[in-house]
Amino acid sequence: MQTQSAPLGLLFAPEQANYPHHMDTLDKKSLLEKQIEDEFILPALQISGWRDAQIVRQESYTAGRIIIRRGSANLWTRGERKRPDFVLYHVAHLPLAVIEAKDNNHSVEHGLEQALGYAAADAGGLDVLFVYSTNGDGFVELDKSTGEQKFLALDQFPAPADLWRRFLAAKGLTPEHGQLLETPYYDGITPYYFQYIAVNRVFEAVLRGERRMMLVMATGTGKTFMASQIIYRLREAKQARRFLFLVDRNTLADQTMRDDFKIFSRVMTKITNRTVEKEYQVYLALYQAVTGTEELSNIYKQFDRDFFDVVIVDECHRGSADEDAAWRDVIEYFEPAVQIGLTATPKETRQTSNTEYFNNVLYTYSLFRGIDDGFLAPFKVIEKIVDKDRAGYVPEEGKADKLTGELIPARIYNTLDFDRNLVIEERTQLVAKHVSDFLKSTDRKQKTIIFCRDIDHAERMKIALIAENLDLYEQNPKYIMQITSGEKGDAGRAELENFQSKEPKYPIIVTTSKLLTTGVNAPTVKVIVLDAFIQSRTEFKQIIGRGTRIAEKFGKVFFTIMDFRGSTQQFYDPDFDGNPLPLDDFDEAEPAAAAERAKPEPEDETRQHKYVVDGVQVDVVMETVRYYDGAGRIMHENLTDYTRRNILENFASIEDFLTRWNDADRKEALLDELRTHGILTDALKDETGENFKQLDDFDLICHLAFGAKPLTRAERANNVQKRDIYARYGGQARHVLDALLQKYADEGIASIEDTQDLKVRPFTDIGTPVEIVKMFGGKDAYFAMLAELKNELYKISA
Repeated sequence: MQTQSAPLGLLFAPEQANYPHHMDTLDKKSLLEKQIEDEFILPALQISGWRDAQIVRQESYTAGRIIIRRGSANLWTRGERKRPDFVLYHVAHLPLAVIEAKDNNHSVEHGLEQALGYAAADAGGLDVLFVYSTNGDGFVELDKSTGEQKFLALDQFPAPADLWRRFLAAKGLTPEHGQLLETPYYDGITPYYFQYIAVNRVFEAVLRGERRMMLVMATGTGKTFMASQIIYRLREAKQARRFLFLVDRNTLADQTMRDDFKIFSRVMTKITNRTVEKEYQVYLALYQAVTGTEELSNIYKQFDRDFFDVVIVDECHRGSADEDAAWRDVIEYFEPAVQIGLTATPKETRQTSNTEYFNNVLYTYSLFRGIDDGFLAPFKVIEKIVDKDRAGYVPEEGKADKLTGELIPARIYNTLDFDRNLVIEERTQLVAKHVSDFLKSTDRKQKTIIFCRDIDHAERMKIALIAENLDLYEQNPKYIMQITSGEKGDAGRAELENFQSKEPKYPIIVTTSKLLTTGVNAPTVKVIVLDAFIQSRTEFKQIIGRGTRIAEKFGKVFFTIMDFRGSTQQFYDPDFDGNPLPLDDFDEAEPAAAAERAKPEPEDETRQHKYVVDGVQVDVVMETVRYYDGAGRIMHENLTDYTRRNILENFASIEDFLTRWNDADRKEALLDELRTHGILTDALKDETGENFKQLDDFDLICHLAFGAKPLTRAERANNVQKRDIYARYGGQARHVLDALLQKYADEGIASIEDTQDLKVRPFTDIGTPVEIVKMFGGKDAYFAMLAELKNELYKISA
């Protein structure tokens, strides 16, 4: 569901376009970039016929990647947002050109590469065809449709009609198509830039006469919202009248009707009870509801083959890619319709292929792209290796099943066997304890999903978790619940809507098997636990997607993955987050069995007997913590080496670092920037013990990368008390200085860099912020003192 407005829009009212009369007398070399834009670029655009309503300046279209501060998900900021100098629009949802301006001390083409980053959809850009760089002398134009690059004088910038004509020609569209492209979006919630791209590309493809297409959009990016906009615009443009939206779970259909599709309430119906009502325009159906057995004729055949103009298949990886899927007949029956597949996880094997059926992936917006843009939550991975999973378990001679007394077959049991063929009760208890200990050390009210091997395993895990959390369970038995199919999951399923709620409602911890892997929107989930061996990349991506949604107002900006089975090794595959491989890229020798192993297993309690044993010593023998980095990867080396490498990639020497540090007015702002480059000092302190926690980030960086001897924050504060700055102040001002140094020693530099810090103790014991500032002669004098204090803190060379 779409919940936030994106920063795309048309902001300027029309004004008279004219060059300033003094422009020819200006010394361009002395002008700032903003002055070049105001005095030369904007007038050039206006003279070329661009209305101010078509020109958007300096407007961000991404949210900025979330950066966790000081090792706490409760302290966070956002990184740099993408903000082109100029974006030129045909109408509100159709950007045509990007312009990057530089001051006149740069060459005219200097900003071209930067502008191309704002333009290219596959690089996180706005999907525009025409790219420009300027320094005020003229423009360099790159036409992405032809690859042609040329210089234009200031008075040669293309008129809006020229770029629109070239745009349509490059897209294979007619002027009549162009009028239809102007069809607006539903006026309610402004799409994000990537949603504009996806919907626009579908609309263009339909106008070109394409019949099958697919969008690959990471979980949490609003696929059903995009589907609603596709339907709305096609209806408004009179390019389609009847639509079928296929889903595979009842909760998905109901959630869609209640949220994103509510704009169609008067013309929408859900196909249920095998009845057909043909007076509606938007139909939702479960795959299972429109197919049947020989005794129950397939309901979809009660519709004419050409009844639907458009069929949209949600989560199309789940069956549409499989030639043997029962409901594949549905979309083949409605072959005359335009067919659009939506998925976060395209399936590509020799046996099943989404792209082979849907022909064309129109657009891909990946998990890591969404995290970098700040629209999806970043995460860390805690991998815990259990000794019996690593080395295997051989039953002692005469070891019998705890429940039946049957002897356990003598062989090596490993990760693939545990909770499938063999249950070690102590292993379940170990996982429950480690999960509970993590929650107790962070936040016991953060919503958590534990993915288990099957329903039986989910039930046993629930019991083990209750034993570890009896205090909260006794306060409310809904604190821990099992949400699975079947009778044992009935109580939990009844609470699913509460679990999905953004409010802190019960349940908090849920155990599941397959039921919550896909389609369940629970934005405030902060912990994903994997105690099932997930071989299928499709299923793995779906599971990770349960944590990627952001809910800032409710404190969800980050999530943690705890892995007890090694399933997160899939992150290290270089193709994990890319486009689906075409079939020609698959190894011809790949056995069919490999594809079969990758299929998600159904929730089947009767599949085979499990042996149950107890009295087995089980321990976690290795734990690693890994973070997503700014390049869209999960780091491979240990955290110390990883941080050291990233420091050295950004600073060639300690002198380079010292210069940058001393030039930064606000040290915490510089540290935020370094975090975006994978310099994770907070995380390193958390994992390396008390010694590093007492160090300033400054000392940690200098020590880690350049071998400098570190000082603790307390040592730095103590050294300042011996200097002239300390001696210059007396009375109440000296008390303020003492408080600042103590706060620095306790919490670090960020705690003293803002006057907001003066609103807490111990400063409130001395006076109000206004009174404290007056002790130093006013606001300017206070900040001058603070700047000097920071210089003195870092005066001793590390």
